[in-house]
Amino acid sequence: MKRQLAPMRARFWAEAGLSAIAALLAVVTTVVPDWIELLTGADPDHGSGSTEWSIVVLLALASAALAAMAGLEWRRHRLARRLAGG
Repeated sequence: MKRQLAPMRARFWAEAGLSAIAALLAVVTTVVPDWIELLTGADPDHGSGSTEWSIVVLLALASAALAAMAGLEWRRHRLARRLAGG
């Protein structure tokens, strides 16, 4: 009789979901760079666009880091399944 493995941990889903959200926000910021001004009325970089590009870089880095963490969690789960004989 095969031993049942627990489903993928919530940590994987949180990391994967947050990675996707960060990537989507990076794309939105690239397409609509003035969203800060539209949303808040503030112009932190006085029209230079440096704030928006900083946000894009930070979101892209966050997305990549979260995707890597989700990938590690995925591999951990697959290894546990393999070791359990499933």
